[in-house]
Amino acid sequence: MALLPVLPLIQKHKITHFPISFHHLNKTKKPIQISLHQKRRTAAIKIAAAATTSSLFFFFQSRNQISSAFDFRMTTPDQTLEEAENGIKGHVQSLLQVKDLLLKEEEEWKDAQKFLRKNSAYLKQDIYTIIQSKPGNQRSELRRMYSNLFNCVSRLDYAIRDKDLTRIWVSYDSLVVALDNILQKL
Repeated sequence: MALLPVLPLIQKHKITHFPISFHHLNKTKKPIQISLHQKRRTAAIKIAAAATTSSLFFFFQSRNQISSAFDFRMTTPDQTLEEAENGIKGHVQSLLQVKDLLLKEEEEWKDAQKFLRKNSAYLKQDIYTIIQSKPGNQRSELRRMYSNLFNCVSRLDYAIRDKDLTRIWVSYDSLVVALDNILQKL
């Protein structure tokens, strides 16, 4: 179908193979070969799949907007150690304020989730910047604590999503303990 308008050009230039390489998607590391000796339907399917895959790849690569999900960027390129140290206290306080939103009605828990995700992303950047500035022998323990802290944040996020009141408060308490532990070491 999609191959039909291209066939006259292909036959005019006597092209028999089209190597298409999407090295970022192709697990076998071999270019996909499309031959004129194949059935038209098979060739059309290969071309459509390659075009769809590449357009999806570029679509997801070009998205700059962060929806209401976690932001996995680690550090801002121009963030200094001093900025991270100055911002960490405010971001910790903001993260702990999610408790006030959780004490309200269930309809406002969606806002609590968004607030948690936003503030944890800022805190993640600050802590990661500070960990990177520490000597190598201290980093492994700090990274373990960092991982534990943000696993607590994820558990709290899932508990809010599931509207499980018991898990919410257990996760919030473990988040407070993890925050205290990492702040003592930083």
